[in-house]
Amino acid sequence: MLNALLSNSTYALTIGCVFVAASLLGFALLIKFRAFWKNYKETFTQSATANMEDMFMFVDPNMLFMANIFAVVMIPLLLWLATGEFFIALGVFVALIIIPATIYKMMRGKRLKRFEEQLPDGLAMIAGGMRAGASLNIAMENLVKEQGPPLSQEFELFMREQRIGVDFDDSLEHMEKRLPIQDFLMVCAALRINREVGGNLAEILETLAETLRKKQAMESKIDSLTAQGRLQGIVMTGLPVMLGLLLNWLEPEAMGRMFNTTIGWVVFGVSAMMLTMGFIWIKKITSIDI
Repeated sequence: MLNALLSNSTYALTIGCVFVAASLLGFALLIKFRAFWKNYKETFTQSATANMEDMFMFVDPNMLFMANIFAVVMIPLLLWLATGEFFIALGVFVALIIIPATIYKMMRGKRLKRFEEQLPDGLAMIAGGMRAGASLNIAMENLVKEQGPPLSQEFELFMREQRIGVDFDDSLEHMEKRLPIQDFLMVCAALRINREVGGNLAEILETLAETLRKKQAMESKIDSLTAQGRLQGIVMTGLPVMLGLLLNWLEPEAMGRMFNTTIGWVVFGVSAMMLTMGFIWIKKITSIDI
């Protein structure tokens, strides 16, 4: 009887210790999760705010954060529950993590490209205004009124900084950080040199505008000559994928071995790696910087 009592007491004590340990571990994990959540939210909102403001897009960062969490967590989970396919849900999860950054990069690249295209006309307009007797600031204000975004937005922000007393060189440095374009860096260097040593700024800006026009014409010609190579890279990458989907639809039993056997996954991985490397190499070959 005593032995049974001691055994029950030991068993109850063990269960109690395990419960306390699990409770402490869960509490510690909860604290860590709350700290991680707070840090991730702050990092995401600050990064999103800075990135959106750089492109003059003003979105509530908290709403953007909640939309991101819902998309990354709930959509793959609901897809997994609906289809029962873990790998499909995992693929969607990875895609939802990659796609927003890719979309932002494409939007920023498109904005910078548009600014680069507008820059020669903007410089010619500033030079024309200065030849007509206007100062640099007045010529820039006319550019803001006549040109469209993003050129007008960036120079308008530059002029606002000038009005509140920001140093000219500091304002140029801020623009350089927002617009890391080689052509615009040359313009900033010309403006700085002119302020230090003087000279005919209107003539300098006209020469820069003409040089940038010729450079853009050369880049357009190169893009036309390399368009076929870029299209071949896209076709080379997409054709095996489309062919695999077609074969999976026509012969699901034969194609199922690729996803149900070890050797099938090895073949799939090697094929995906070789397609990716081929696409990257073709893209590098057809990307020519001048």
